[in-house]
Parts: sequence; C-alpha cells; structure tokens
Amino acid sequence: MIEILSPLSKGLMQLTGVLSIGLLLTLGFLETDVRGAVSNFKLAKKVKSTLLAWIITILIFILIQIAYLLEQPISASFDLTVIRSYLTQTSVGKSYLVQLLGVSIVLLIPLKKVLSTYISLIIALIAITAPIFQSHGTSSSHHGLAIGALVIHVIALSFWVGGLFGLTQLSKAQKLIALPRFSELALWSAITVVITGAATAWTRLDSISSWQSKYGAITILKIFLALTLIGFGALHRRWIIKSDFPSIFRLISGEIVIMFVTVFVGSWLSTVAPPTREIKSSQALLITGIQMPPAPTFSNVLLAYDADGLMLGLLIIAVALYIKGVVILRKRGDTWPVGRTIAFALGISMVDFATSGGLGVYSHFAFSNHMMAHMFLGMIAPIGIVLGAPITLALRTLPQARNKDERGVRGSFIALLHSKPALVMTNPVVALAIFDGSLFTLYFTPLFGNLMQGHSGHFFMSTHFLLAGILFFQTIIGVDPAPRKVPHLVKIIIIFAAMSIHAFFSIAIMSATTLIDNGYFVLLERPWATDLLADQKLGGAIGWAMGEIPILLALIATFLQWLREDKKEAGRIDRAADRAAATGEDDDLAQYNRYLAQLNQRDISE
Repeated sequence: MIEILSPLSKGLMQLTGVLSIGLLLTLGFLETDVRGAVSNFKLAKKVKSTLLAWIITILIFILIQIAYLLEQPISASFDLTVIRSYLTQTSVGKSYLVQLLGVSIVLLIPLKKVLSTYISLIIALIAITAPIFQSHGTSSSHHGLAIGALVIHVIALSFWVGGLFGLTQLSKAQKLIALPRFSELALWSAITVVITGAATAWTRLDSISSWQSKYGAITILKIFLALTLIGFGALHRRWIIKSDFPSIFRLISGEIVIMFVTVFVGSWLSTVAPPTREIKSSQALLITGIQMPPAPTFSNVLLAYDADGLMLGLLIIAVALYIKGVVILRKRGDTWPVGRTIAFALGISMVDFATSGGLGVYSHFAFSNHMMAHMFLGMIAPIGIVLGAPITLALRTLPQARNKDERGVRGSFIALLHSKPALVMTNPVVALAIFDGSLFTLYFTPLFGNLMQGHSGHFFMSTHFLLAGILFFQTIIGVDPAPRKVPHLVKIIIIFAAMSIHAFFSIAIMSATTLIDNGYFVLLERPWATDLLADQKLGGAIGWAMGEIPILLALIATFLQWLREDKKEAGRIDRAADRAAATGEDDDLAQYNRYLAQLNQRDISE
C-alpha cells in the first residue's frame, strides 16, 4: 500500500508546487498590473490557498516517506523525534525541510506589489528544485549534467503547466490580453523541456537494454505525453495568429488534463531507480560525481569537459535572450554595437570554461585550479559581460506595458534598478565589501570545505563569484545605466582598495600553515600534486597574480573614461560659448560671474 501511496503523494506534492508557481507567474507576468500594484486580489488569495495546499502535501509526503523507509505503518510516523531526525540528519530530509521553509516564507509575503510577486516566484522555484539535488542523478557518472538538466526541466515544466493553469483563472478579457505573452513563454518552456528531458534520459539510458527497463518504459510514456503537449502548443500558436480564441479556450481543458498526467508520470519516474550502469567506482567519483582526471597539463585542462548542466543551461538561456534582444532591435531598424556582442560572448565563454570546461573539471580536484577558476569567474568573465551592456539591451527590448495603467515587465525592471536595495548594492563600498570581503568569510571559515562537498555548493560559489564580479565591475567601468553616479575619483580609490585587499587575501592564503579545505582534498586521494599545502600556496599565488591584472585594467579604463568625460564636458562648454557669441548673449561662465557680482553688490548695499 505504501509503495503506491509514495509516488502518488509525491505527484500530488509536485502538482501543487507547479500550480503555485503557475499562479505566481500569472499574477506577476500574465495579469495586468496597476502602476506596479497587483490588481487581481482574488487571484492573490488563490495563490495563498494553493501555497497552503503545497505545505500540507509536503507534510503528507514526508510522513509517507518515513513510513516507507522504516517499513512501518503511516500512523507510526507521527513521532516528532523521528520526523525531526529525518528532516535534520538525512540529506534527502534536509532538502524537503528547505522546500518546506521556502514555501512557508512565500506564504508570509504579502502579494500586493508585482516585485514582491517576482521575489515569491524565485523563492518558490528554489523550493521546488531543492530535492532534485538528492535525486538519482546524484549517483550518475554525468552528475553535473543530470542534476542541472533536471532542475531546469522542472522549472520549465512549472512555467508551462502552471502558467496554463493560471491562464484559466483569469477573466475572459484578461485571457485575451495574456494569451500572446503566455504563448511566447510556453514556446520557450517547451523547447527547454524537450532539450533537458533528452539530456536527462541520455545520462541514465545509454543502451537498448536500459530502455527496456521499467525506468525506460516510464520515460517513453513521458516522451509521448510531452510530444502531445507540443502538438497542443502548435495549435495554440496557429489559432492565435488566426485570432481563433474560442477554439483555444476549448482546447485548454484537455491540455491541462494531459499536463497533470505528465506531472504525475514524472513524479512516478523520480521514485524508480534508473538501470544500473557498469561504472568504475572511485573515491573521487563518489564525492564529486566526476572520475579523477589525469595530471593537469595545458592540453588536459584545455580539452577536458564535463557539463555542469545547471550553469550551462543558464548560460544558454542568457545567450538566447541576448540574441533575441539584438534581433528585436534589428527588426526595428536599430543598431547594436558588434563589439558589445563579442564582449558578452567572450564573457559567457569564460564562465563556461571555468564551470564545465577543463578549468571547471580540475577545480574539483586541486585548490590551485579552483583558485584559477575563481579568478576567471570573478575577475575576467564579468568584464566581458559588463561591457556587453545586457541591462541596456534589456531596457530597449523587454515587453512594454499593455495598457496605459500597466507598469509591465520593462517598467518593473526599471523600478528594480531604482529601488533602495539596488541603490545600496551599487554603493561602491558595498560592492567592494561583497567582491573582496566575502573572500575571507568563504576561505577562512569551514564554509569552503562544506560547499566543496556537493554540487549545490559548487554552484553557489560559482554564482557568487560571478555576480560579485559583475556588481563590482559594473560599479567601476559599467556602460549600463546605474542607480547612482559614482565620481571617477571615488572609483579610483575603490580600485586601489580592491587591489590592496585582494593582495592581502592572497598573501594570507600563501602564508597559511594548515589546509583550509576542512579535509576535502585529502578524501579525493588524487595521485598527482600530492603535497596539498604546496598546492594551496600555489593557489594563493595564482589568485594574487591573476587578480591584480584585471583590476589594473579597470583602473586604466576608469582613467580613460574620466578623460573622455572631461573632453565631452569641455566640448559642451565650448559649444555653449560659441552659441552665446553668435547670438550676442553671455555664455554660462559669464552669466555665473555676473550672478556672483550681483550677490556681492547686494551684500555691500546691506
């Protein structure tokens, strides 16, 4: 009985999660707002009800899962000590605890502003994907690809299935407004679902015999359902072009049924172990999900590749959106500098090399390579991304408001750029503290060793390095519009401070007499570079050498920007003087001097 209830309860839990995400997406993205405020309070109440249902289904699944694992009746699972032990002492239980806390936080957030809806949506996505990091893919030989592809697969499916459900909750007039936008979102989601589904299947079903297993049969069923849904989507787009909305709305009910079945089949698949594969087990594979590579040489590091599915997927989406933005501008007849596109592409390539490429592979096994990957992510790649001006491109191409009262996606993005949190984050002192100050928190506490133990930890570090670098270099040399204008003299002071702090950090690493990895590299039992302390000192030296050069380049770029701005200001003053001379009027300087003379004369007369 429990064997049946386990996949059913998991399917119900995931379904309520997908519906909650869909309603949040509808409230913030499909429904029209009123100057940034949520207009559909009835839908907001439905979101809260669905979130509450999600929490209940999580609790039910946890109780059933405990009974299944301990082979006991469900009634025996109502033991607070056992529940607490499962949620705090097992890796799978911790992931469901994260999910439970995440959904509870979203439930407490008031959904009155569109921006709060976006924040809630991000937290809900983190919650629904948290257990995936403990799925069967964690034992796969293609660990990074399997986990990352599954995470993006679930997010895309949530947007597709949940968004369609949310569409049905709108009034007829709102449906007509929201349908074109949802159709575009559904197309992107469908493509993502197909690609990530294929990647996931490839990591687990690599032979004809494996497709004949129970796991393979369920996968085939899921593929059939996905293709059916894609057919529905194709009909939607055709009927939108013909403005045949009644036919679309009649089709939606059947599509939702198939989507719900697809979600349950996916939940069933996640409870079935994939076919066993003959993999040579090793300590390195068990810890990192990657076989121990040979000793690092130039060619080995250059040619090695093991896809980090989550980071790779995000990079592909970023590139696709960037290209779409450029295409939109070209269709309008506007131009976009080729140099910016090249800079962005180089920045993205550096991120891929430092996460999935050879540098990313070896960063799991040696501190020196980890530090080199850190420099690529935090120092080199951000410069290319910042010079690619993605914010400017987004401001010029994001969807506009659909009526005179709506702020819309572009308006919400502008409001976010000018919000108080953005104003605080772009303060050069804060950007510096995050960029350099966080290094001491990460590397001189047990946090580094703990994060190195799992895929989620690696992803967190990579994301932090990249975002911290983008924030710092955007503040210093960014070409995108920013919430505050930082004087060039302040920028130069911040750059010198960054160089000093980074040098001090690197020297501290080189001077350390003990390992800072909390025993992580010892567990790998690598046959090369066996002197771990020497490798750690080498990492500090690499950090010093590679860290100073990009900052020095930023210093030169700041001087050039300062000179260019002074030249523009001088040109503006000269043009104003020429106009004044041509019209017989005083220029700005003469007017200002006359104003000062008047003030002085008034003081004398008084």
